[in-house]
Amino acid sequence: MSADRWIFGYGSLVWRPAFEHEERRAGFIRGYTRRFWQASPDHRGTPQAPGRVVTLVESSEAVCAGAAYRIGAHRLEEVLETLDYREKAGYTRLNVRFFSASPPVDALVYIASPGNDNYLGPAPLQEIADVVLTASGPSGSNVEYVLRLHQALEDMNAQDEVVAELAAVVQERS
Repeated sequence: MSADRWIFGYGSLVWRPAFEHEERRAGFIRGYTRRFWQASPDHRGTPQAPGRVVTLVESSEAVCAGAAYRIGAHRLEEVLETLDYREKAGYTRLNVRFFSASPPVDALVYIASPGNDNYLGPAPLQEIADVVLTASGPSGSNVEYVLRLHQALEDMNAQDEVVAELAAVVQERS
């Protein structure tokens, strides 16, 4: 691979990229909204009791805040291999346009679409919270995932009603 690439994160990558990068920018993509519609049997849960993590759902008017990381060409292959493994439970790579205070850039994003085996789809907030409150896996508790995502978005002055509502319910019930 011969050029630097940007990778957009909207879930745990916002606060825990776990790979070396040349630059990080807070910003957003258009046309997608964040939802807790993906099972996590390998990070925030187990195969027997999967957690719930975010994916992106197409929505023409939506804006999704997150962070993009510029990966140097010299380590891009290694980072993509790491992310392909990290996001193996149903996520695929797509290209998106990332906007920030700097000029827009093309970025890769991992999205779990409805066709994958771990896609759960919509559920009532309380049902999602029930799963989050009990699930835990090799990467930690599902509660930690929700609360850290919420805090990271707040630290970026980014609004996400879905994350904020779930975080409030989880904090209240834990």
